[in-house]
Parts: sequence; C-alpha cells; structure tokens
Amino acid sequence: MTIRRLVQAALMAGVVLAMAVSASADAITYNTISTGAAGTGFVGDPNPNDLILNSTGGTQAATLTFTGDSNVATGTPSGISYGHFVLACPGCTRYSIFPDFTFDLVVTDVTDGATGVFAGTAVIDSGDVFSDVSPITIDWVPLTLGPGTSNATAGSFGQTEFDTTNPTEIVAPNNGDIAGRTSVQGEIDSVPEPATFSLIGGALMGLGLLGRKRLFRA
Repeated sequence: MTIRRLVQAALMAGVVLAMAVSASADAITYNTISTGAAGTGFVGDPNPNDLILNSTGGTQAATLTFTGDSNVATGTPSGISYGHFVLACPGCTRYSIFPDFTFDLVVTDVTDGATGVFAGTAVIDSGDVFSDVSPITIDWVPLTLGPGTSNATAGSFGQTEFDTTNPTEIVAPNNGDIAGRTSVQGEIDSVPEPATFSLIGGALMGLGLLGRKRLFRA
C-alpha cells in the first residue's frame, strides 16, 4: 500500500509540474507593424500612421523614426522589444526642436488573435535636441495588455500578458550602441487561467491528503 501511495503522489506531483510548465513556457508570435487607420504611428500626423516625426524648429532639421518588429516568435516568460526609435540629425552641430506628440504602439498577438495599444505621450517642454542631448521621454499607458480581453482593442490575449517598460527615454543622435537608436523594452508572460489554478490547487490538496492519511496510519 505504501508503494501505491508513493506512485500516486509522484503522478500527482508530475501533473502539477506539467501544468506549471505549460502555463509558463508557451511559444507566442507577435508584431508591432500594424498599419491602417488604427495602426502603429504618430497620432495626428498629417500623413495617417506616419512613422516619421519631423522637427518643427531650431537651426537644424531632425527626424524621429519608428521601426516595428515583424512576427517575432518567443517563449514565455521573456524580455522582449516592441521595436525601436531612431533620433537622427544629420550634420547636427547646433539644435533642433520637436513638438509634443502622442504615439500609438499597436501590438498584435498573432498566436492568440488579439490586438492592443500602448499609447505613448511625450511632453518635451521646448527642450532642444543637440548631437549629444535629447529631451524626449515617452510615457506609456496602459502598462499591460492582457490576459484575456484586458486592454484588448480586438480579440482576446488568452493567457498571454504583454508588459511595457515605462518610460522610454530617447537617446541623443550621437549616443547609444547604434547612433540615436532606442529600443522600446517590455516583457511577455503566460498567466494561468483560473481553471488551471483550481486544478493545480486540487492536485496539491490531494498530495496533502495522501500525506495525512499515511501519517495517521503510521
């Protein structure tokens, strides 16, 4: 009888472990290159969903350009990039001025068939961009997309959760590993559904009852 209980306990422990692994190691494919009227881009730009913002003042012309990520496959949990901004000021020896702006970063969960938006706002307060100085900081809301329909604009993220690192501080044109390039950082995770938690809890309770029964008989 003791051997049978040990086998049962081992099987139940295996079930719990399998549930935990399946809940945290799912493969997810996502992208941030959505286009169209509600796609990724600077909000209110004269060109719909334009990915390039031009300076509006100063003595030198400069640009802030976003490049999204296309169908990235990754496991969960893991750190991820949502794409990157490049602040460029060719031959910048004096200064450029950018307006305050908002930017919609559209995340498409290809695996689960869901979409959500991180809305970024930059209040620059008339700060000037020099070759080695950038006043541009983007604050994002919300900070999390998913799981399920939480902050989804379409579909359901299922067990997947996308988080963003806040804020994104844009590096100066001559700074960074790649001149002027700033990655938008975040994390992706898989959050077990309530039913999964119930199953895991039941399995753990079963292990506890087996242990108590063996203790009483001893």
